[in-house]
Amino acid sequence: MLLEGNVLILAPHTDDGELGCGGTISRLLEEGNEVFYLAFSICEESVPEGFPKNALETEVKKATAHLGIPSKNLILKNYPVRKFQSFRQEILEDLVKIRGIINPTTIFMPSSRSLHQDHQTIYEEGMRAFKHFTCFGYDLPWDTINFSTTAFYKLEEKHIQKKCEALEFYETQNYRTYCDADFIKGLARVRGAQIAIKYAESFELLRSVK
Repeated sequence: MLLEGNVLILAPHTDDGELGCGGTISRLLEEGNEVFYLAFSICEESVPEGFPKNALETEVKKATAHLGIPSKNLILKNYPVRKFQSFRQEILEDLVKIRGIINPTTIFMPSSRSLHQDHQTIYEEGMRAFKHFTCFGYDLPWDTINFSTTAFYKLEEKHIQKKCEALEFYETQNYRTYCDADFIKGLARVRGAQIAIKYAESFELLRSVK
């Protein structure tokens, strides 16, 4: 689906974008769309023992490059993890600045039902900054109780495989059950079954502007 204008992925933490819409990113890039990825924290406070503090910065660079996002389109901030609520104004100003630079028409962000405090902040400030744009909330089932599957992107196995490969670069996160390839493929099968195809990613339609 070749979209008109640029696509912006809002990831509270490195890997949220790949987990939430990695297959869709792969498809959008394959179809010639310009995709930008903005991560708000490299989570230095949460890096497991045995890894350098900047491990997630290195990992997100490798993962997004594998998906096909150019390095110039990767924007990294370093807000302290789990404390985004204390930096709302700074985050909003970042979003408004980015909006002016890249002028996106479609934005992917955490859903309105995300339970994580940082995800909630990015959703709320994201909607403030992009209320005049088409916005989708991505699907992180471990982070929600109720998720509204009101939009879908049809995917092929190659897109899901690309997503799984990208997530393999997150060695610091490989202990998490939702980073497992079987889980990723299983969720894509479930979402695909909802629209009578093999694979898909689902989204909450937050705003539609055409």
